Amino acid sequence: MKGVLLVNLGSPDSPTAKDVKPYLDEFLMDERVIDVPNWLRNILVRGIILQTRPKKSAEAYAKIWWEEGSPLIVLSERFANKVKEHSDIPVALGMRYGSMPIKGALKELNDKGVDEVLLVPLYPHYAMSSYETVVVKVMEEQEKLFPNMKLTTLPAFYKNPEYIRVLSERIAESLEGFDYDHILFSYHGIPERHIRKSDPTRFHCKIDGKCCQTNSVAHNTCYRHQCFDTTESVKAYLNLPADKVSNSFQSRLPNDPWLKPYTDFEFERFPKEGIKNLAVITPAFVADCLETLEEIAMEGQHQFQEAGGKEYKHIPCLNESDAWVKVMANWIKDWQKTGALPA
Repeated sequence: MKGVLLVNLGSPDSPTAKDVKPYLDEFLMDERVIDVPNWLRNILVRGIILQTRPKKSAEAYAKIWWEEGSPLIVLSERFANKVKEHSDIPVALGMRYGSMPIKGALKELNDKGVDEVLLVPLYPHYAMSSYETVVVKVMEEQEKLFPNMKLTTLPAFYKNPEYIRVLSERIAESLEGFDYDHILFSYHGIPERHIRKSDPTRFHCKIDGKCCQTNSVAHNTCYRHQCFDTTESVKAYLNLPADKVSNSFQSRLPNDPWLKPYTDFEFERFPKEGIKNLAVITPAFVADCLETLEEIAMEGQHQFQEAGGKEYKHIPCLNESDAWVKVMANWIKDWQKTGALPA
């Protein structure tokens, strides 16, 4: 029997430092998130970061926490439940970190007789700290717990026409009645070294302004290229003016070069250059979460307006929208019937 495993990032159990600390420990101790030797990662995470960050992060989570719980968890569950309604094979939801472990979702599928699983990392783009770590973790759990279970992984869908269509339509709908000067595509940041580490050629990804436009097999695992490709696809679909659209990267850690330009720097720069009405979309996420609801929708608006900006619009993620659910359900049906995966 075939089944589907949807996996997203995860969340603390509550917006308290007590619950945020173990969540951050699991997340930041992942060798694909902070990719330094284990001894150094221990010092950085447990000796430095976890001494202060849980309290600060808990305060941020408290700003966006819903009565039902973590927005990311609630939205992911709503999405999964809707996908189930459109599927006639079992669908389970797991989280890479936190209290909805992947092993529990695999057990749920196994208990229903599933022996062939379509793994769906809920990330449009390939990055070692998101898509790759999900795939590796699922494979580890599957091989350990259910060695006879077959896994097939949905590829990063950043340029899939149906994904681009529903993302573009979400943006267009959100922009109705908003006289924007500029649209910023803010993607989650990653260290520059992650780009080079993910380059199978070991020489193509130079992050020099040219490599992302030069065709290469490296683009299959290049987060930076894939982000830019998503923006270009949406620009083409919506016929957006090139001079009114740009990219940036958010959520960086200090003392390390991350992908640029930095989103918070752009919020301060735009008003000085006459951009007073700004719309922001976060296409690295399919569900709204701390990084979109607090960092962009709240802090981003504050930064932009403090710098002299006027109107600010945060465009929600796809979340559990019917159009996005239908796209995912169709991908699942195609795989179920023919084994085909979306291009």
